[in-house]
Amino acid sequence: MTTTTDRPPLPPFTRETAAAKVQAAEDAWNSRDPQRVALAYTEDSRWRNRDRFVTGRAEIVAFLTQKWERELDYALRKSLWAFTDDRIAVRFQYECRDAGGQWWRSYGNENWEFDEHGLMRRREASINDVAIAEADRRIVGPRPDGERGADIPLW
Repeated sequence: MTTTTDRPPLPPFTRETAAAKVQAAEDAWNSRDPQRVALAYTEDSRWRNRDRFVTGRAEIVAFLTQKWERELDYALRKSLWAFTDDRIAVRFQYECRDAGGQWWRSYGNENWEFDEHGLMRRREASINDVAIAEADRRIVGPRPDGERGADIPLW
């Protein structure tokens, strides 16, 4: 028998709890720890990430492991876009470099759906990548405390 642990904040979301959920996701992804990140999703969570379709925690861990093996020095910022009782929409940007040393900024939008335990059961991500010079980087490491909750620029 599987037991489920609540992952607050729980639906129904308010502006404050939705923003806290977004910040918690940003913090987890910036850890670059696939096991930690996967715990925020239901065991049968379904993802669309770009052109990839992923189902379940084991596939999420494998996907994220591969992602962070090729996306070096990954650093992410998320911003709450909209929310309902059990859904949240975010915009995000992250920067990373590839093995050849090229830096990238990736812009995207995600739609999330949660179960009653606060676990994400569905994630759809659309992402576009732009090559940038290292001197143009603006996202370095986890968000400093003084910037928590700040919106991210459009470009």
